Amino acid sequence: MKIIFFVWPGLVPSGFKFNDLRAMAVTDKLLDWIRPEIRELSAYHVADASGLTKLDAMENPYTLDELTGHWPEVLAAAEINRYPDPSAAVLRDKLAQVMGVPEGMATVLGNGSDELIQMLAMVVSGRDRCIMSFDPGFVMYRMIAEFVGMDYVGVPLDEDFNIDMAVTRAAIEQHRPAIIFIAYPNNPTANLFSAADIEAILQMAPGLVVVDEAYHPFAQDSFMPKLVDYEQLLVMRTVSKMGLAGLRLGMLAGAPALIQEVDKVRLPYNINVLTQQAACAALEQVFVLDEQAALIRNEREAMLKALAALAAVEVFPSRANFILFRLIGHDAGKVFASIREQGVLIKNMNAQTGALKNCLRVTVGRPEENTAFITALEKALGAA
Repeated sequence: MKIIFFVWPGLVPSGFKFNDLRAMAVTDKLLDWIRPEIRELSAYHVADASGLTKLDAMENPYTLDELTGHWPEVLAAAEINRYPDPSAAVLRDKLAQVMGVPEGMATVLGNGSDELIQMLAMVVSGRDRCIMSFDPGFVMYRMIAEFVGMDYVGVPLDEDFNIDMAVTRAAIEQHRPAIIFIAYPNNPTANLFSAADIEAILQMAPGLVVVDEAYHPFAQDSFMPKLVDYEQLLVMRTVSKMGLAGLRLGMLAGAPALIQEVDKVRLPYNINVLTQQAACAALEQVFVLDEQAALIRNEREAMLKALAALAAVEVFPSRANFILFRLIGHDAGKVFASIREQGVLIKNMNAQTGALKNCLRVTVGRPEENTAFITALEKALGAA
């Protein structure tokens, strides 16, 4: 009989020995109630960045002192003894204004984009239905499809990480997806798909098409205006990449009839009162976030040039705040480890086979952080 132990951090007293956990044992018989597909999954892993220059998670590296100076007064006025506005109406209106949601369209908010993806999957889930996206792509599309018991169809991108329209058309005709998720720009490849290809997908899709514009501040291109042209189109945004990742706030925009259905599966009070207050305050000075995005775009171009100058690196185009690159004649795992040992954390995207073989991904940081990364990479390549 297999026994699994669960330990709750902070609840284990000093001197507690592992053998004392026998009373907390969970048997296979009890775990049989967990869905097999969930037991087969691995939890989403977030690397420990303690003491490292953190360039692995596509965060805005700049502090927000200019924005947050008056937050103590704003947050002190929040009635945390009361439930928040369930629909976050004031915040929704502010986001719609800042993000250019067309008049007549509706919005719903999520605890980050991940919750919105989950809500969308829940409203379309059913027997013999699937979610479709592109591979390599954002891992949460696949994971959430599995969470809700749906099939996931990953359409392979071509060798340049662009949409292969012939393969995509065949996949849509065969699988008839309930939702097609399109990351614009794509993660982890950082490129911006052809707008004409996306419009062609909109015209042939049998179900919903969600354009995920998480990296819009760096792409400066959007399908938001197209909401009035395509009834099946939904556009997703987040404040995370703008510099407010800690607030966990995403927005989905689209036709009111569709948003109304998605809103039915939203958990009550999903946007807490502090997030509502802090986000509204930050968006009053959105120009600060826009200026930081411009700095990051400039640094991105400098990093692309620096990486392209390295003979052992194949660098891919980026319209996001991160860059994907492939190593030539070097082992990505060893180079990643060497860079980390030098105090810089990036993302190891290396796969044994396929499009991401020998690839690494780096977030664009502040100039001194980017210099530290390039120096560490050069040293790692020289030592390999």
